[in-house]
Amino acid sequence: MIELEHVTKMYGSIPGIRDVSLHVPQGQTVGLLGRNGAGKTTALNLMTGYFPPTEGKVRIGGKDMMANPRECKRMIGYLPERPPLYDEMTVEEYLSFVSELREVTRKANKEHVNEIIELCTLKDVRKRVISHLSKGYRQRVGIAQALCGSPDVLILDEPTVGLDPRQTVEMRELIRKLGKDHTVVFSSHILSEVQQLCSRVIILNAGQLVQSIDLTEKPTDTLKLRVRAAGRKEALLGALQGLPCVLRAETAASPEAGTAEFLLTCRTADEQGRATDQIFRLLAGLNAPIRMMTEEKDTLEEIFLRNT
Repeated sequence: MIELEHVTKMYGSIPGIRDVSLHVPQGQTVGLLGRNGAGKTTALNLMTGYFPPTEGKVRIGGKDMMANPRECKRMIGYLPERPPLYDEMTVEEYLSFVSELREVTRKANKEHVNEIIELCTLKDVRKRVISHLSKGYRQRVGIAQALCGSPDVLILDEPTVGLDPRQTVEMRELIRKLGKDHTVVFSSHILSEVQQLCSRVIILNAGQLVQSIDLTEKPTDTLKLRVRAAGRKEALLGALQGLPCVLRAETAASPEAGTAEFLLTCRTADEQGRATDQIFRLLAGLNAPIRMMTEEKDTLEEIFLRNT
C-alpha cells in the first residue's frame, strides 16, 4: 500500500533521511520509532506528498506520488503533530468543510460527517467551537479530519503527544479500531503503545532505517535461557554442553559467590523432553542446586536502545 524505494530527502546539505526503502502492506498497522531528529516526521511527510523526495520513489497503492499526486493524496488521511484545526468553527462545521475539500459530494456530506463523529466519539461536542475543546478532543477532531473522504491510509504523527493517561488510553482504542479497516502508520516515543497497537515496527536512526521488526512472528523452536547454579563453572559448562537440547552454552558473570551463570541457546524440546526439564534433571544429578533459570527475551526497549 505504501512504498518508499531508496528515498533520500535533503534539507540543503543536511539529510533528513538517507536511502530508505520500506513497504507497508494493506491493512497493516506500523509504528515508526526513532530518537528526536531521526527522520520520522520527514518520512511521514514524504509518504503524504507534503514535499517531494530528493532521490527515490514514493508510491501509494502502486501509484507514484510525484506522477499522480491527486490520486495518491485521495488515498491518504494525515494527522500532523499539530492538528490543522480552524478554532472559530464548530466540530461539525469543520468536518463538513474538510469533507468538501476531500471531494465528498454535498448530498453525501452530512451522512459522511455523522459517521465520522460517531466513530471518533465526538457526538457530545459536535456543536462546540473547536477553540473551547480540551487537548484530548482536539486530537480526536484531528483524527476525524484525517478520515474525511474515506481514505485507505492513515498517517498519524505523534497522535497521543500531550494527552493525559485517560485520553491516551482512549486514543489508543480509537487507533486500534481504525486499524481494522485502514492501513495505519504512526510515529510515537511510547514503546508500550507501539507494542500494543502495531503488527510491525520500523526503527530509524540518523535518517536511516536500521531495523524492521515483525511483532506477529510466531515463536521459534529455540529459546535462550539464563541459568545460575551452585558449583564449579568448568564442570557445569561441560555437562550443559553435552545435553542434546543445548545448541550453545556461554558463561556469564555470576553475582553470587560459589555459583556459576550460563547463557544457553536450546531447542525448546526434543525426544528427551523439554529443555528446561532436561537442564533441571542434569543439575539435580550433579548436586548443583539451581538458583535461577529465566528465559531471555529482547524487549522492544532493548532493541530500540541497541539500534539507536
